[in-house]
Amino acid sequence: MKKWIVAGVLGALASLASASDLYPSRPVKLIVGYAAGGPVDSAARVYAQHLGTVLGQPVLVDNRAGAGGAIAAALTAKSSPDGYTLFFVGSPTLTMAPLVQKTAMYKPLKDFTLVGLLNTYTNVLLVANDSPLRSVGDLIGYAKSHPDGLAFGSAGVGASNHLAAELLAQRGGVRFLHVPYKGNSPAVTDLIGGKIGFMFDVTGTAVGYVQGGKLRALAVTSQARNPALPGVPTVAESGLAGFNVSGWFALIGPPGLPPAVVDRLVAANQEVGNNAAFQQSLARGGYTPSITGPAQFTERLRQDLALWGDVIGKAKIEVQ
Repeated sequence: MKKWIVAGVLGALASLASASDLYPSRPVKLIVGYAAGGPVDSAARVYAQHLGTVLGQPVLVDNRAGAGGAIAAALTAKSSPDGYTLFFVGSPTLTMAPLVQKTAMYKPLKDFTLVGLLNTYTNVLLVANDSPLRSVGDLIGYAKSHPDGLAFGSAGVGASNHLAAELLAQRGGVRFLHVPYKGNSPAVTDLIGGKIGFMFDVTGTAVGYVQGGKLRALAVTSQARNPALPGVPTVAESGLAGFNVSGWFALIGPPGLPPAVVDRLVAANQEVGNNAAFQQSLARGGYTPSITGPAQFTERLRQDLALWGDVIGKAKIEVQ
């Protein structure tokens, strides 16, 4: 009897090992929570191409836009945990949306299998090229003497550039006037036209406007200067010590993803991250490779949830 049990267990383990060795044996779907053609989609397609080469199977991008990525997140959380449905997720979807959206139907640390970070990016504090504000100090000084008199634009209530400005206000001890838009593009247009005083945008988008002479970069939000804008200081360098904010893209899957599949994806991501062509593609978009495994990703997610939870609570931000 005992021999049969042992034989059965060994047989089951052999079967699992065989299954994991075959993964993936068919195309993998990579969900993206934003529309085709945007910065997240563009980065996801570069990643999908390289990941598919490493895995030996096509990785097909499936755009499920809406609610700041929350629709895609909810879909991922309910998918079969077989490794054939994955989610290329931007940090706001996991660290901001579930904190400001009352209708968000997922919990970042419980409802997914966290595979690993893929890259990081920084935001840039921008003003019009003819603005009299030439530094973070100028901006904070003006806001102190004109409470609620300095307007900033964002992609909407609870968007990453909205919360970055709220963090700046809290750290600087000032108040700004928030003007939410339906996306970054109309906000940038009004910033160039002088209808708002400043805004944050991702480096990949901001560089073109700065180099084209339409906008001026006052600072980047990351701990170190960004290679795409080496002459632009960090916010911390500009007088707000400890200010360090960066976003990221990561790979996650449904809850209960088999450990063997996770290990395969972690190894594949390391191979993708070491690829020079992948690194160059990221650099052109203003991104920095930052490949990690589940443990480091989990810790980063916890830190970001704590940071933005505090900012959102103090600012009393909520989206119905």
